Amino acid sequence: MSKKINLKIITHEKELFNEEVDGIYSRSVEGEFGILPDHQPFMSALDIGVTRADVNGEMEYFTTMGGIFQFKDNEALILTDLAERGSDIDVTRAKSAKERAEARLGSHEVEIDNARAQIALAKAMARLKAALKK
Repeated sequence: MSKKINLKIITHEKELFNEEVDGIYSRSVEGEFGILPDHQPFMSALDIGVTRADVNGEMEYFTTMGGIFQFKDNEALILTDLAERGSDIDVTRAKSAKERAEARLGSHEVEIDNARAQIALAKAMARLKAALKK
């Protein structure tokens, strides 16, 4: 029997995921990383992006909108304000959000909050990546 990692993804509202996985791949603020069973303890701040979990050879995709990743003794924990299963994402809505963010960034209005538009674009892109890789 091969070793597994218990992965929990928890938001303020609910426990989104709590299963045994073979590997975890995500994006920290410093770059992408992967975790396999018996990895050394690891902790990192997550960036807006997609977290992939290898569940018995099948990849499950989640958006993770920042947060904290912690790994120790084959227990992985993601604490984040917002996370979604790729299969639950409304692709049409995510595409619309992406288009709105791109339009805001492309406009030459002085009052535009560029940082907010960049974050909205990153979130929409993460949702689309997670949803389309089902």
